[in-house]
Amino acid sequence: MLENLKEKWGVGAGRVSLILVTFALGGSLTGFLARKIITSLEIDSLFLYIPVYIILVTILWPVMVLLVSLPLGQFFFFRSYIRRIAKKISRK
Repeated sequence: MLENLKEKWGVGAGRVSLILVTFALGGSLTGFLARKIITSLEIDSLFLYIPVYIILVTILWPVMVLLVSLPLGQFFFFRSYIRRIAKKISRK
């Protein structure tokens, strides 16, 4: 699996590890912050909780991944990664 990621992204083994750590930390931080925001908004209804959570995660994830990528030295990879995702979404 790591070999496939190395080929797909065109990076070495050490960099793949840093990228995966960035994904993990950015995603965890996104979920944590989204739950904190929903708690501060005092949303108790599951009917509202789920759509608001999905919207928050969609907005927060790119920001959190870019913030986490800075100290790990992966900012340029994630900047181009997020741009590619945005292009794919905008075409549909």
